[in-house]
Amino acid sequence: MMEAVSYTAQWTAAARAVETERGDRATFRDSYARALAAPRGFELLEKNRGGGLTTFIAIRTKYLDESINAILRENDIRQIVFIAAGMDTRPFRLDWPEGATVYEADFPALLAEKRRRLAGMDARPRVERREVAVDLRRDWLPRLAAAGFDRARPTLWIAEGLMFFLTPDQATDLLRTLGSASATGSWLCVDFVSQALLRSPFSEEFRRKLEEDGTPWLFGTDEPEEFLASIGWKVRDLKEPGEPSTTHDDWPFEVQPRERKGPSRSWLVRAEFAGQ
Repeated sequence: MMEAVSYTAQWTAAARAVETERGDRATFRDSYARALAAPRGFELLEKNRGGGLTTFIAIRTKYLDESINAILRENDIRQIVFIAAGMDTRPFRLDWPEGATVYEADFPALLAEKRRRLAGMDARPRVERREVAVDLRRDWLPRLAAAGFDRARPTLWIAEGLMFFLTPDQATDLLRTLGSASATGSWLCVDFVSQALLRSPFSEEFRRKLEEDGTPWLFGTDEPEEFLASIGWKVRDLKEPGEPSTTHDDWPFEVQPRERKGPSRSWLVRAEFAGQ
């Protein structure tokens, strides 16, 4: 079964385990992450060490944890959808508002393996959690609706660590699909890399290793506000790693002025649905 399970999901889990095991210095805690990282998560961390990616995953995890909490606290949203949920364990470790339902959409084999491992740890979700076994490359909204999703109600969509694996057309189509199923008051949490990062000689070796593993990074945007606005999403919060609210003890890079063109960047985003 493991051949069908995303190794990048295990890689993310391994990075979360590393952060959790920093003890008092940890910016979040995910006690399930180490068990979900096998068999290749730590191998991939070691292969791709350097460049700050492990620390970036920690920063991104904390940013999205806080974003989910803030959006649900400030808005009347009770359905949450994780797109390509991977080995994420937020339904098991975050606090959720009463009446919330979380949908986790991903490949059937991945969800089955994740379910098996979590059951082995006697993990219990802290929210109504529904698995949606789909191939996101096909028409998956009907399966989401069959699980109880109601497009007439506002939704919080989370697409974490996904966009750079898509082609530009796939990234655009996915976010348009989310908009097509979004009622007024819906929100999106998402991350991107810059197009400059995909061209940078400094990331060339890292990108080569990703291609060797069959998981190349394909999509980036230097103007996330404009890109999202063009497909119906209004950016309400945008951060780069290293800013005061998205810093980390081990983050090695300074944030470059936004007007400076060319530096490699990563974007952490909260956006509100602005209509079709």
